[in-house]
Amino acid sequence: MVKLVIFDCDGTLVDGQHLILDSMQTASKYCNIAYPGDEAVRQIVGLSLLEAISLVYPGENDKIHRQLQEAFITRFQEIRRLEQDHEPLFDGVVEALIRLNDEGYLLGVATGKSRRGLEMTLKNHDLGQYFVTLNTADDGPGKPHPSMVDNAMKDVGAVPENTAMIGDTSYDMLMAKAANVKAIGVDWGYHSFETLEQSGADHVLDHISKIHQIID
Repeated sequence: MVKLVIFDCDGTLVDGQHLILDSMQTASKYCNIAYPGDEAVRQIVGLSLLEAISLVYPGENDKIHRQLQEAFITRFQEIRRLEQDHEPLFDGVVEALIRLNDEGYLLGVATGKSRRGLEMTLKNHDLGQYFVTLNTADDGPGKPHPSMVDNAMKDVGAVPENTAMIGDTSYDMLMAKAANVKAIGVDWGYHSFETLEQSGADHVLDHISKIHQIID
């Protein structure tokens, strides 16, 4: 029977916040709009970019949101070109992925990143070999819509009863619940333990090595 574990990326596998914060600060400056602060931006990590921008700049219109989106992407790509895009892995990630693979679990990613951004991150850390299904903001509705989880299950022939979603934000937990899969939060990312629980997390991990105690 197919067993599928789906991971969020930013805040769960890697800590990419400095790229996101830098790009949003630069976009705000370029558009001559007050930056809302790092904590406000961390809270929308995981959503598709345009939706995230509309939430963090609620007083601006769609035209400004799209200008911010374009400026964000320009700065993000510039950081990539300058090779200043280090997104450190959280402790224990590689070991956990290897163990899950060895135990027969199929692994996927569901992320608010673009496909290009996700593939670059996986390449930088040599993680691509562990995942058999990738779903990004380019592939359909973003979180918390269940589309990415539904697509991952279709990709590998899994059913909700044998699928788990691992993530650090309320959007991950709400997406998991909408797809009727197990929702497992992690407390080393961008949303608090309390926020994850309130969003429906079945469990909240304090280290990725403990994932096996939950899903086995």
